[in-house]
Amino acid sequence: MSHETPMQRLDGIALWDGTAARGAGSISWQDGTIVEVAEGPADAAGAMAEYSIIPGLVDTHVHLGGYAGKGSVDWVSWPLITPGEERALHIAANAQRAARAGVTTLRDLAGDKHQLAVSRAFESGVLEGPRVLVHGQVGMTAGHGDLFTPPHYPHREPVADSPDECRKLVRQWARQGAHGVKIYTSGGVLSMGDKVGWRNQTNEEIATTVDEAHALGMPVAAHTHSTEGVDIALAQGADSLEHGTGIVAKHWPTLVERNIPVAPTLLINDAIADGRIKISAEAQEKAKSVVEERNKNFDGAGAAGVRFVLGTDANGFMVAFGDQMEEVRLMAAMFEWTPARALVSATSDAADAVGLGDTVGQLKAGFGADFIVIKGRPWENIADLRIENIAAVVSRGRVIAGSLPV
Repeated sequence: MSHETPMQRLDGIALWDGTAARGAGSISWQDGTIVEVAEGPADAAGAMAEYSIIPGLVDTHVHLGGYAGKGSVDWVSWPLITPGEERALHIAANAQRAARAGVTTLRDLAGDKHQLAVSRAFESGVLEGPRVLVHGQVGMTAGHGDLFTPPHYPHREPVADSPDECRKLVRQWARQGAHGVKIYTSGGVLSMGDKVGWRNQTNEEIATTVDEAHALGMPVAAHTHSTEGVDIALAQGADSLEHGTGIVAKHWPTLVERNIPVAPTLLINDAIADGRIKISAEAQEKAKSVVEERNKNFDGAGAAGVRFVLGTDANGFMVAFGDQMEEVRLMAAMFEWTPARALVSATSDAADAVGLGDTVGQLKAGFGADFIVIKGRPWENIADLRIENIAAVVSRGRVIAGSLPV
């Protein structure tokens, strides 16, 4: 008895394949995989004229572990007092919410066994959901990753305070099946009592973490807000920069030569700095400083070819799982990109940045059937890239939001 699903197909619809417009054409898919993408006439017509298809978005920097229910909770204490089994359900719900908003691949950059369990459940089809990659943290006592836990609370995530401890923690993440690790080369905005300019770990500790991660085939994402932090991340061989506030012109040649992706996380820092979300005065003041430095430092970086990719820091509280399209529009404005260039940063290039460049991010035979049917032509007008314009989202070959136009 065959378990194959029937072939599905859309004809006569405008296609943007993750790198370029393909005119009107057709796309067919089966069992979660694109079978064929065929070009047709230059323009779509009839019932399909208002629609187009683009690949599902790829968010390279999220945090799925927050509260996903109705109403509100204290975002700091909720993860600490809620059992892991219950939190896993919220992780799945947050990921599914993002997928329904067109984000069909997510990378969680501070995950643990719960995110990994949800990722495996989605991958095996136990639950319907997007593709989820998970990086485990390797940070120090009193580092950015550690300072989300109040000082007198007895339960904390593991930390590493020597090169040997760093190597061991990387190996523990590898044993759990993590897709990569995250390090810190500066302090952060939301961590309690933290300072953005604080050093996080010694060069020897960071070098050991990067060495062991690479030996085990795991990429290293480096959180950094300071210029010194960027210096350290580049010197020690980090594979991506998260936030990248301290990037200055001297870094541009190295970033371009190594083709290192940078997730700029614009929306969250703007929202905190502007007071659009309820947050501590300490965090707001830090965010104001970060935004001021970022705006100065990022001026000209996009034109210089620095590889900015979609990364929102979405956590469901400051940035919702569904705000990714707004982030792409902000990136287009910040870096003075064409709409098509902005879409590349959120699809094919973001997929490549997380190691899935041969799997998702493009409309191409053999790739995963992850795409959005949307009103308008967002590669011509980035304002068309809005949730309210989504007609349907296809994830792993299944329609998970809306309905396919006929």
